[in-house]
Amino acid sequence: MPKHYLFYIEQPYSFAILRPLQNAIRANGDVVKWFLKGKDVNSSSLAPDETELLSVEDVKAFNPRAVFVPGNVVPDFFPGAKVQVFHGLEYKKKGHFGIRGFFDLYCTHGPITTAPFNQLAQKHGYFSVIETGWPKLDPYFDYTKQENEKPVILYAPTFSPNLTSLEALHAHIKQLAESGKYKVQLKFHPKTKQQWQQMYMELETISDFEIAGNDNLIPLIQQADVVISDTSSAVDESLLIGKPVITFNNHQPQDALLNITDASQLSEAVEQALNLSDAQSERIEQYIQQVHPYRDGKSAERILAATEAVIAAGLKRKPLNLLRRYKIRKALNYMKIN
Repeated sequence: MPKHYLFYIEQPYSFAILRPLQNAIRANGDVVKWFLKGKDVNSSSLAPDETELLSVEDVKAFNPRAVFVPGNVVPDFFPGAKVQVFHGLEYKKKGHFGIRGFFDLYCTHGPITTAPFNQLAQKHGYFSVIETGWPKLDPYFDYTKQENEKPVILYAPTFSPNLTSLEALHAHIKQLAESGKYKVQLKFHPKTKQQWQQMYMELETISDFEIAGNDNLIPLIQQADVVISDTSSAVDESLLIGKPVITFNNHQPQDALLNITDASQLSEAVEQALNLSDAQSERIEQYIQQVHPYRDGKSAERILAATEAVIAAGLKRKPLNLLRRYKIRKALNYMKIN
């Protein structure tokens, strides 16, 4: 009998994270369905062969064996093991190691996140940590980069007001686009303030500037020659695919990055990134081994195996977490005890 699995999502970027996992589930002859919560996601983003469950009762009737979640919360009253797969690789952001009492399993991406989560597992005692890699990256290691007519610079800033470079780099991004030397693409984070989006929309009159509409950042990274960011998951995603990354005031700059602290340094940094030294290439490789050493495209299969191992071992009782449980029940208009 086919096993049932559920994807619980609240943000549009979750589709790209979970679809490789969906492929792995289907390859085993099993069934997966989606539960979309909130105004930021809707069924129009689902493919024709993807099924949405519209109510808590539908979920209970479907009775999933496990619920996979890229976000931070999941209804405790949904059946099945609750599995955190994470919405990004940016472990430096506040809250990445926050434990909210919802999950039975954390599927980490590499040693740099596995070690802290193992310490937290020992402290809390009710969840497991298994290093699997990130499913979103599975389809993207085996590709052929197209030859660009001129170097493509991808600008992928974060939305966080405390970390974003959108205001500081505006004039310099404009300068790069106007130079005629590069093609500049901008990918907004879905939560970017409208006022910042509008500021950059005004640059679309420049022939070498484009705002990308694709929900999935990875194909844009693949075809870029250089990525510019700040403190964002785009940083690690780009490094893992072997791209040189320029950051502006990165929160915790590491050797693998070309980090600048003055916006006027951007143009020089772009030229440095396009002519990367052997030493800098080696620093990128060392960082990959810490953040996400898996390049076989099989992270989704490892997540399924980890999930089954945790289920077989028996799920442990989680904290009562009454306030958070109440909030999510209220949000879903579900106040039944069972």
